[in-house]
Amino acid sequence: MQNLLSDVVVVDLTRALAGPHAAMMLGDLGARVIKVETPEGGDDSRGWGPPFVEGESTYYLSANRNKESVTADLKSADGKEFLTKLVRRADVLIENFRPGVLDRLGFSTERLHELNPGLVILSITGFGHDGPDGGRAGYDQIAQGEGGLMSITGAVEPTKVGVPIADLLAGMYGAYGAVAALHERSITGKGRVVRTSLLASVVGVHAFHGTKWTVAGELPERVGNHHAQIAPYGLYRTQDDIVQVAVGSEGQWRTFAPIVGLDPADERFAVNSARVAHRSALTAAIEAAFADHKADVWLERLAEKGIPAGKVRDFQQVYEWEQTLSQGLLIDVEHPTLGTIQLPGPPLRFDDQPYAGARETNLAPPRLGEHNESVRAWLEE
Repeated sequence: MQNLLSDVVVVDLTRALAGPHAAMMLGDLGARVIKVETPEGGDDSRGWGPPFVEGESTYYLSANRNKESVTADLKSADGKEFLTKLVRRADVLIENFRPGVLDRLGFSTERLHELNPGLVILSITGFGHDGPDGGRAGYDQIAQGEGGLMSITGAVEPTKVGVPIADLLAGMYGAYGAVAALHERSITGKGRVVRTSLLASVVGVHAFHGTKWTVAGELPERVGNHHAQIAPYGLYRTQDDIVQVAVGSEGQWRTFAPIVGLDPADERFAVNSARVAHRSALTAAIEAAFADHKADVWLERLAEKGIPAGKVRDFQQVYEWEQTLSQGLLIDVEHPTLGTIQLPGPPLRFDDQPYAGARETNLAPPRLGEHNESVRAWLEE
């Protein structure tokens, strides 16, 4: 399993979240990821908090496992020479500068491919590499708004997703593109540039909301904690708590309706389109039935009948849940100053192995410049 990407060297010039997340995904698959940071403070996210634990930002810790850290001033002659040596040894270079910044540093695409024709370059921007807004700086919440995601999220006012989803998606798309380019290189011997952006990542997951507009000409609207095009599918109050229920087919509806005292053939609810049109009445009827018992009773009843339903867990409940633990989604790493710490781990498992990712031993997010000596020694080999 350690051979998936263990022969791949990644140079990570990124900071904040989208680029670091892409590089971390490649590191999780076994690649050697060398994170190049500015000597003065390093990655911006090292200063994002609270919380800090013994000076370490938990934000930074979330996006930089399975990497090595070196420091270099890329504006200096020494820094440029160092990056030149790295590029010659690398398979992938990831950058998330504004368009043109890397060119001004003397590392244009043409120059990078002169140094290493097989180099795969992953470039992540805020709004794209060209077009009228191509030079804009991009931050997650701005992209969530500009990309339409906030217009369909929330109940009353536009609401951002609770995690920096544009950043994370851009990182995921970027890693996906980089692996595809590495596969192509194994055939052609040549690297290429892979580009994505926060805007592209958000538009790329519009899913049925996008085709609702592009095909049907209907503007998607916010529906809060209910599905825009399926009912009943959402959050419902019980006697003591809330539960979520997803009735995704007509067969499930015919099973679910009698559980809550409804006639599945009621013309208001007989088919999904009618249930969506009468969502308010349907929700009121379900919650009137749910008020008779506590959430755990309803979840047990629904489970017995095969109706998808669940709790809304906080993070403590998620990380203590036996199912989460059974999937290898938490990893222990040895940090040079924090000792043994637990991190949310890679989301992929291979061949029923008990741990996630493609490495038996995961590396803790590095201290700033922790690998200055070892990486520079390797470059001189």
